Amino acid sequence: MTAPTPLLDFFKRGEVSRDVRLLAAQGALAPRAHEQLAILVLLLGDSDAEIRSQADRTLNRIPVEALQSFLARSDVSVDLREFFADRGVFPSEIPALTAEDPLFESEPSGDDGEEDAGDVRSAVERLATMGFSERLKAAFKGSREMRSILIRDPNKMIAAAVLSSPKLSEPEVEAIARMSNVSEDVLRTIGANRGWMKNYGVAVGLARNPKTPVGTSLNLLSRLNDRDIVMLSVDRNVPQALRSAARQKVVATATGRR
Repeated sequence: MTAPTPLLDFFKRGEVSRDVRLLAAQGALAPRAHEQLAILVLLLGDSDAEIRSQADRTLNRIPVEALQSFLARSDVSVDLREFFADRGVFPSEIPALTAEDPLFESEPSGDDGEEDAGDVRSAVERLATMGFSERLKAAFKGSREMRSILIRDPNKMIAAAVLSSPKLSEPEVEAIARMSNVSEDVLRTIGANRGWMKNYGVAVGLARNPKTPVGTSLNLLSRLNDRDIVMLSVDRNVPQALRSAARQKVVATATGRR
């Protein structure tokens, strides 16, 4: 199943400025292939003629072989398959791409991950001089340190772009799940991603995070081991509803062992 695409939601709701829509139409944002194609298809119906034309040109420059391989994946939506079938592009028999592979060449992605304290300061300074569009690109293509900063950006679209980055690793998601200074939308999106939730560290990080929406954290109780449930039952930093539910499970477990 395709993972949730938080950035696409902004485009569907019409909450994206023209300059960002134009960047997306040019393929400059380069999120995961599923999301990139869905955004491009959506922009074909944009009210701006230049954006419609640019999105069409971008789609046309994707190699047919790459599209055919991508469309053969079982996790590609029926809508995307039908759209490209109308354009004469059909799935090949054997897929050759993963969901994270780009379908067309993008800009150089730059450094990633291996940063020291000096690089942390450098990333903060570089981001401070960037405008919105540049920060949006950095959320997709920047370093791990940039993503750790931008995930806390007050602009929800920037944070959503980080979660859509093809460079985002599972350890990063685990770290984000523990952050109490990110928005509830970020934590809710992580909790809705089945792939990420297979990681126990992500699940327990969300459950212990006082910022996680209660509905999300309550659903996680069945995933946690006895030790972590006991810890939640006495953790005054988490919502009362979660603490009470954890306490009930502790009591039920103790009663069942008698």
